[in-house]
Amino acid sequence: MEVCYQLPVLPLDRPVPKHVLSRRGAISFSSSSSLFGAPDPRQLSQRRGAISYDSSDQTALYIRMLGDVRVRSQVGFEPEGRGSYPYLCIDFRTLHSCSESASSLIPGPGFISAGPVSGRRLRRLLSFQRYLHSSRLLWGTTHLNPLHILDEDYIGQAKCMLERVGSWNFDIFLFDRLTNGNSLVTMTFHLLNQYGLLELFQLDMVKLWRFLVMVQEDYHSLNPYHNAVHAADVTQAMYCYLREPKLAKSLTSCDILLGLLAAATHDLDHPGVNQPFLIKTNHYLAKLYRNSSVLENHHWRSAVGLLRETGLFSHLPAEEGLKIERQLGSLILATDISRQNEYLGKFRTHLNQEDLCLSNASHRHFILQMALKCADICNPCRPWELSKQWSEKVTQEFFHQGDIEKKHKLEVSPLCDSQRNSMGNIQIGFMTYVVEPLFSEWGRFSDTRLSQTMLGHLGLNKASWGGLVQQERPSSPDELEPSSPASVTMPTPAITKSEPESASAVEPTAVTTATATGGTNSKEIPQGSKES
Repeated sequence: MEVCYQLPVLPLDRPVPKHVLSRRGAISFSSSSSLFGAPDPRQLSQRRGAISYDSSDQTALYIRMLGDVRVRSQVGFEPEGRGSYPYLCIDFRTLHSCSESASSLIPGPGFISAGPVSGRRLRRLLSFQRYLHSSRLLWGTTHLNPLHILDEDYIGQAKCMLERVGSWNFDIFLFDRLTNGNSLVTMTFHLLNQYGLLELFQLDMVKLWRFLVMVQEDYHSLNPYHNAVHAADVTQAMYCYLREPKLAKSLTSCDILLGLLAAATHDLDHPGVNQPFLIKTNHYLAKLYRNSSVLENHHWRSAVGLLRETGLFSHLPAEEGLKIERQLGSLILATDISRQNEYLGKFRTHLNQEDLCLSNASHRHFILQMALKCADICNPCRPWELSKQWSEKVTQEFFHQGDIEKKHKLEVSPLCDSQRNSMGNIQIGFMTYVVEPLFSEWGRFSDTRLSQTMLGHLGLNKASWGGLVQQERPSSPDELEPSSPASVTMPTPAITKSEPESASAVEPTAVTTATATGGTNSKEIPQGSKES
């Protein structure tokens, strides 16, 4: 294995010891020059960073890490640039950071200890160092030698955006660029810190950062839609809902912690294909969860695995930790879009009977489930400029799955055939059959300016897609009507428990829903489940 270090061409932040700069082969950065050079030796002391080689064995003795770390094989490597920033790639075939001189020069939790380190652990350790400055920035504390990740101009812009994180017009795509592809980590940490949850639950900041970094890494960046940016967008939407008056005055700190963590992890390790694809390709996950809420179960179990690996809640009593894991699973499993009618019917019944009591823990948990469901499919309720980008991304992911199915002579899943479906008709069908019913009921529950804004955007976006569809010439009769998510029925498989340990599942009903911006999770649903 080789390790490729991608260093942004940005100023480094601290002076380099003179004995390091005096070595032959020193490569140095300064705040005055944008690239490497061969300055006058008297100016070396003014340099603020360097990479130095020993002349005898070419071992890297001093490295101030900035930017991405990529583990690659001998086959080859294509550098992946994040954002729009220039990168300079430097390859080291071996990295020795166990010498005494090196260990004295590389401070902080990003230090790599002696001995063999796996590529995955190496990436995570260095990722934490990369995010250290952001944590200090979000804490609002000043340090003598902060580890700069981005130019101050970019950090300032990202910080300004976080001051408006409760705005429904929040541009998550811009925020992701300003954080250099770290929108999920930065967003989630900021919100947890803003609510004071780190102090309240005595969360270790190092463990929390490691957990968030691992969560972000376990989202697939090659997925057009189900990636870390989508998770950050859902987390921001969840925050907007948590601020609604009915919830803000009723939710406990534990409710808020669960809501934000569930939003950040709700699509963890999503493969970019839906459940029917996993079933018909005999994927091991489909067998593991017996074709029931396969993706949602995997997202939940993956999140629990990272919580336990990082020990984020290891300081809590064991029973409390298990309770958090079960409730987290209950929230994530509620995002199974094929269970939409189940949850919507229950929500409508509560609203008709006016019996929701938010002082009741089970009712609060149910409202959190509905809030997360809304956050997961809220893209059509965003301003057109944002909504359209999400529509393009999810359609691209659909059609990519369809192309794979065609290539391997499999039956093409609904909405995944680019020859028979258009982006406009997919979106209109999704808005009509899935989004409008859900957000209409949410508006009944929380009749606020935000709800009115979301429904207003939904109506305008639906009209915009209708206009675009009329301008297109349909290539087949299938395009004349919007795609209905209830148009496909799948056989009922054998089901086992798909809920957390505290919930009991009963016999399923064969119902499938093909989604658009809500995700590609068409599944058989266990009806009548009791949530924890």
